[in-house]
Amino acid sequence: MPPNILLVRFSAMGDTLLMTPLIRALRVRHPEAKLTVLTREAYAPLFEHNPRITAVIGWRQGSSLAALGGRLRTERFSHQLDLHGSLRSYALRLRVGGRWTSYPKHRAARTALIRTKRNLYRDRRPVAERYFDAARELDVVPDAGSLELFLPRATLEAAERFLAQRGIGTRRQLIAVAPGASRFTKRWPPHHWIALVRRLVDSGNDVIVVGGAAELELAEEIAAAGGAAAASSAGSFDPAGTAALLKRARALISGDTGAMHLATAVGTPVAALFGPTVEAFGFFPYHAKATVLQRDLACRPCSAQGSAACPLKHHRCLQDLQPEEVLEALRKLPR
Repeated sequence: MPPNILLVRFSAMGDTLLMTPLIRALRVRHPEAKLTVLTREAYAPLFEHNPRITAVIGWRQGSSLAALGGRLRTERFSHQLDLHGSLRSYALRLRVGGRWTSYPKHRAARTALIRTKRNLYRDRRPVAERYFDAARELDVVPDAGSLELFLPRATLEAAERFLAQRGIGTRRQLIAVAPGASRFTKRWPPHHWIALVRRLVDSGNDVIVVGGAAELELAEEIAAAGGAAAASSAGSFDPAGTAALLKRARALISGDTGAMHLATAVGTPVAALFGPTVEAFGFFPYHAKATVLQRDLACRPCSAQGSAACPLKHHRCLQDLQPEEVLEALRKLPR
């Protein structure tokens, strides 16, 4: 009897994409298996065209977990993988019942590193590989591949039309920038982004500024610095559409955000700017054409996912990273 496997990861966007190496390995090892992915409704389109996946369930935030649990119970999964480890996923597990497996989040080591700056991590694997612990009974191991994202033709064509209508990326090299982040301390300062975009345009590039609706005002301000050679797509595309734009770009420059993982999943090189978070947490670009820019400061890391303000009120981890450094890193990125 082929396995019937459920993989649960509600959010965030990048964390859900980090499931794809495990999904690939499961499909290769168990070609007849049924693979069901449960994620937040907003991220379901990132998996709907993945040929390795049998079914995708998009959960609408705020909707009934009891109803979702009842639906999942009828599927009689042979393996239930909790790749989130949150209060919500625990609540779902209680409603679905049966046996579940999970992966190590290393909360104690993470807390020690943040509070005392002592690195007690013995497990140095990135999160994409820690996920494999939840599938330990399924005889799978990581391969040398990166993240995956399969985009339909219509999504790719919509991205092409958007760029063509704005006259960018057709004659000059296209560089994508993602200035947004969920929390303030993960964001490179706006004046650095503006200076960077001006330098990119002056050196012969076109620029697309990507982001969600929350970054609309910031993205438009940064795009304006590039004049006719730059445009903002913030709020115009869902994550899959943003990925299609990133696929067209020579490279992406971003912070520690979901856009970084989107670019990795479509094979676009990345220059990533890391501030309050560090590699030990497991979220650096995974098996990617990438470079990470960061400062070796005694105050890093200061939080697990960024925060609303720098605890020391200087934000040097990102303030000190200069546009010229980023440009130099961009020049050295492999194609």
